[in-house]
Amino acid sequence: MKLTQIVVDGLPKTGDRYLRWCSQLPGFGVRVNRDGSKTFVVKYRVAGKQTKRSIGKVGSVRAEEARRRAIKAIAAASDGVNVLNERRAKAQEPDIAALAKKFTTDYIPYHVRSSTAADYKRSIEKFIIPGLGSIKVSELKRDRVAAFHQSFAKTPYQANRILGTLSVMLTQAEIWGMREEGLNPCLRVKRFKEKKRERYLTPEELGRIARALQLEAATAPITASAFWLLIFTGCRLGEIQKLKWADIRVDKNEIRFSSEDTKTGATIGMKTVHLNAPAIRVLNAIPRVSDNPYVIAGRRPGQYLTDFQKPWRRIRKSANLEDVRIHDLRHTYASFAASQNHSLHIVGKLLGHTQAQTTARYAHLSADPVKKANNDVGAELAALMGFDASISQDTTEYAVTDLHK
Repeated sequence: MKLTQIVVDGLPKTGDRYLRWCSQLPGFGVRVNRDGSKTFVVKYRVAGKQTKRSIGKVGSVRAEEARRRAIKAIAAASDGVNVLNERRAKAQEPDIAALAKKFTTDYIPYHVRSSTAADYKRSIEKFIIPGLGSIKVSELKRDRVAAFHQSFAKTPYQANRILGTLSVMLTQAEIWGMREEGLNPCLRVKRFKEKKRERYLTPEELGRIARALQLEAATAPITASAFWLLIFTGCRLGEIQKLKWADIRVDKNEIRFSSEDTKTGATIGMKTVHLNAPAIRVLNAIPRVSDNPYVIAGRRPGQYLTDFQKPWRRIRKSANLEDVRIHDLRHTYASFAASQNHSLHIVGKLLGHTQAQTTARYAHLSADPVKKANNDVGAELAALMGFDASISQDTTEYAVTDLHK
């Protein structure tokens, strides 16, 4: 009897498990289980060994589709190929979500800086897994990657960062044997052009940030202090985030960063940041945490604070300046230095530029004009934001909350 859908649906539940084979296609059948559920099966020989495999459950697969799959399996078996085993192996291959998990645990902690790690994790969790997570690693094609990248066209910078993260992941997938080597589908996907973003805070906007920092200090004084330091030093976020008390030279009003604290992490010697009066006052007001070497101490013992983006989103929302990034504080510091007619050499010195050619241009400058420029910038910023920059010999009088009175 030919196994049609009508015939299959009519097979009774007997309380026992039994098989019915199709009279027109040898090897194609249906198994009726004790509970009455039914499964299409196929039987064939590969290399002299008889194999029986399930094709799909009745209800999920129609009889005609099951028949087509059986014909394909039987035909492949005649050529020595066990197509159902191959399909099962394909089903067990890792998908992009599984690759992302392995990448997060086995690659990120050992091969990237903390700031890059945060960017990678954000791209993975917010965009890559939701958009591509269910696709098999071996089956991700360039056209799908291009379409995924294009879906973020309204945010070119973000789109390119996501694509970059995905590319690194897929390169690792090749190394881990999840894809054929040399077939990274991110290659030759054209990146969007990025307009260089120049955002400087105006005097009025600095006042709004100051008021927002006063509110932040009420619940998170250490976080507020970190942002005050970013404003008054022009440092990069990672430099203030990882600043240690041992880096501060009180006798010279300086911070001396080791090479690992610079933007690139390259071995380039030391970097000096000169401390102006408002920056010194902020530092004086930050309490030292026992057994923690970091100025901006985190919740975990001996660690620095890691999450600045969440409080910054809160601060800029309070100031109604939601387009301002943390790095724009550094741009603002530089813009005030330049607007006070300090030479570009001095501005570069203040910002601690570390490129070899830039550093060579500044080598003949003494620290005195740099210190003067630094104090000029700090004084103007403090005045605009209503910040009391006076320094007392008795540093114990400065509580963190005093900064925001």
